[in-house]
Amino acid sequence: MIDDGFLNVGDHDSFANGVPHKTFERLRRENPVSWTEPTDGMRGFWSVTRHADILAANGAPDVFSSAQGIRIEDQTHEEYLARRTFQETDPPEHRITRKMVNPAFSRPAMQKYESLVREMAAEVLDTALTHPEIDGVETIAKQLPMLMLGQILGLPRDDLDWLVEKGDALIGNSDPDFTDFVIDKIDSDAYRFMPFRSPAGADLYDYVDKILSGETKVSSEGVLARVLGSAEPGMSAADFKNFFCLLIAAGNDTTRYSIAMSLYRLARDPVLLDQLAATQCWETAADEFIRLASPTMHFRRTATCDAELGGQAIGKGDKVVLWFVSGSRDENVFDRPHDAVIDRSPNPNTAFGQGGPHFCLGMWLARMEIRIVLELLCQRVERLDMLEEPSWTRSNFICGVKRLPMRVHLRSGAA
Repeated sequence: MIDDGFLNVGDHDSFANGVPHKTFERLRRENPVSWTEPTDGMRGFWSVTRHADILAANGAPDVFSSAQGIRIEDQTHEEYLARRTFQETDPPEHRITRKMVNPAFSRPAMQKYESLVREMAAEVLDTALTHPEIDGVETIAKQLPMLMLGQILGLPRDDLDWLVEKGDALIGNSDPDFTDFVIDKIDSDAYRFMPFRSPAGADLYDYVDKILSGETKVSSEGVLARVLGSAEPGMSAADFKNFFCLLIAAGNDTTRYSIAMSLYRLARDPVLLDQLAATQCWETAADEFIRLASPTMHFRRTATCDAELGGQAIGKGDKVVLWFVSGSRDENVFDRPHDAVIDRSPNPNTAFGQGGPHFCLGMWLARMEIRIVLELLCQRVERLDMLEEPSWTRSNFICGVKRLPMRVHLRSGAA
């Protein structure tokens, strides 16, 4: 679909050629908290597109609750209970699981991995850059998050490709490149108690059963072993299965697509590589590419009472969708919102769900991985040329470059 400024943001096809930024621009300007009418049996919902309103709603979990699901789709209470993770809970319940896993993903904990990330990133780049023409997503963006995910969780390296494939099928359940079981094209009722209503969820549940039985060994130093051995109450076997599915899907895809966005912008605007090499502003550049990617485009909330948001009267029980991808390009907050300003500071983007209890668990790892990839890439590469336009995920939930054919021009002495 061509973005004429009036696309239906509830339709996955509206995102098949990339985020419909013209539509979000118009909504921010004309109707920042707008109503989308019911379609195809799905209840209508409010779209929150302005930065200030997103932060206001995200910071009020007592009014805008996560405890009825975080995606636009409707689900019964039984489906919600079967599939929920700690993302789909509110405080104080949310804090129980968060308390168990936060230390493993904190900034100090991630800093201990820096030398390993640097080593893995160098290996990934050196392997990819032996070829003059590459798919930047497949050979670079996909590889490092996959390797780090296995390391931090404590998973067998030989299982990672399969696990990432299943994670793609989960989180990309609306894209036929990722699954044969496209959520809005097929009857998914048989899998309604599985994560993302996907048969890949059933496969991952079976894998977790092998972890729980000891058939699949995980490292005693990894996050999974720590959670299983925690004295904190509140994580049953079913909870652990859903937690595992969340980590496999979100722990890989969001960082992958942020790296892919970095490569896309560097190839689209070759001056950026020279600017990066000259300024070495790796930290701010990483944040800027994350802002532009905003790979998790929305989380949904449900109003627990009648409320007001952005001048609109929200009714109790209404679905309220927070469009992080729109908040991160709000022209009232960001000068030149569609440009990559690699030294942008401050950068109060909404890509990590900031402003509430559900901010991204892996944000410190994502920032570090992207920062290191940018640094090592600049040491090796003089220019990246796009060979064709990228392809994008068909999804209004996860935004990402799926394929990015590129020609690589190495710096002198980098071969």
